[in-house]
Amino acid sequence: MAETSQPRAIKNDRRTIFGWAMYDWANSAYITIFGAVIGAFFTGTIMPDDRYWGLSGEALFSILVGIGSIFLMLAMPVLGAMADYAEAKKRYLRGFMLLGSLFVLITPFVPDGQVALFLLVTLVGQFGFVAANVFYDGFLPEIATDDTIDKVSSKGFALGYLGGGLYLVFALVLIMLSSDESGATLTEALAARIGIFGSGLWWIGFSAFALSRLPADGPPPAEQLGLRKYVSIGFDRTVATIRKLRTFPQLLLFVIAFIIYNSGTGTVIAVSGPYAEDTLNLELETIAMAFLLVQFIAFFGALMFGLISGRTGPKRAVMITLVVWTGLAVMAFFLPEGSAAGFLLLAAIVGFVLGGVQALSRSLYGTMIPAEASAEFFGFFSVFSKLSGIGPLVFGAISAATGSGRAAILSVAAFFLVGLALLARVDVDEARASRDRWSFEGADISAD
Repeated sequence: MAETSQPRAIKNDRRTIFGWAMYDWANSAYITIFGAVIGAFFTGTIMPDDRYWGLSGEALFSILVGIGSIFLMLAMPVLGAMADYAEAKKRYLRGFMLLGSLFVLITPFVPDGQVALFLLVTLVGQFGFVAANVFYDGFLPEIATDDTIDKVSSKGFALGYLGGGLYLVFALVLIMLSSDESGATLTEALAARIGIFGSGLWWIGFSAFALSRLPADGPPPAEQLGLRKYVSIGFDRTVATIRKLRTFPQLLLFVIAFIIYNSGTGTVIAVSGPYAEDTLNLELETIAMAFLLVQFIAFFGALMFGLISGRTGPKRAVMITLVVWTGLAVMAFFLPEGSAAGFLLLAAIVGFVLGGVQALSRSLYGTMIPAEASAEFFGFFSVFSKLSGIGPLVFGAISAATGSGRAAILSVAAFFLVGLALLARVDVDEARASRDRWSFEGADISAD
């Protein structure tokens, strides 16, 4: 995947924006399969018994996601600062995309019963996915202006939901054609493995198209630095930015609110499959169908909330989604075991609000940060997202303590309510005005 000779970023260029949005199309096949298939495949096939290391599959998978988030939290801002210093967002995006997608291709070849190996391979795949998204998100302030950034961000999520949904149709057809009867050639486990493998191929293939339309990296620094020096630069800039963040209270308040309410959405995405398979005793076919509903409805939901944001502003639109999310968590608690219809109804509602909360949170943040350090700040945005990994950790801990995911699902409602209360206090105009006061003097590290 050789470097192209695309020009530097031109804001609001349709060709560039479409190419940028198509990366969301590319990687969404994997993240959809992660939620719809990988978690349920782990609890239903890879797990040799109902419990491993004394934990249920549902609790173990949730804790893995939480611990992985903490690890990612430590790496992301440093990577973002490194990319800004080297003006190399596109190169970093390509490298981590390849890392993540190659480990996704390895995932289906892990044998049944190899729990630790499966969790390790899954974790590396997730690392590549999240790290690549730091640099993908970092392009947003470069290719859009304040008056278009909400629509551009929503377009990326909308194409992502559509692409992920189309791929999930393929995986669902495979699962529906499978059979666990004696002598069957295509078993459900084999169908799941094929679906996981194909998502890696989809990710690589469409990423090649997306990268061909993204603006080229800037010229390399006059003096080439070794890896240790780049890490030092990234770390020092990160520390300098953290210190300055404390003097911008409205941006900081938004960040805290986002960490809390995103803990709720992140938990829903990560544990829906295991919760449905382990607690609700639903079939993989039903779970995949639910995620298919989410993908296609989220396509329209992302676009719809982009329009709502134009009328109400992004902050108020996000608050609307958080009220709905709270109700969804309570409904999931009362959902009877084996209720496929109820689970599908919840999935349809999730689809409408998922696109809105993700797209508008990203674009709202993008209007509060300095464009000249967008990768670094979206590195922090990824940190904030990974701090939200506390949600799956709390879910896993409560599930392990009670022996059921039902009590754990109520913790999700608490995250939404607290996040909503804090977001209501954010002064968006003040946060946007504060961009002009950012200074990176003292944060630039020389090559000496």
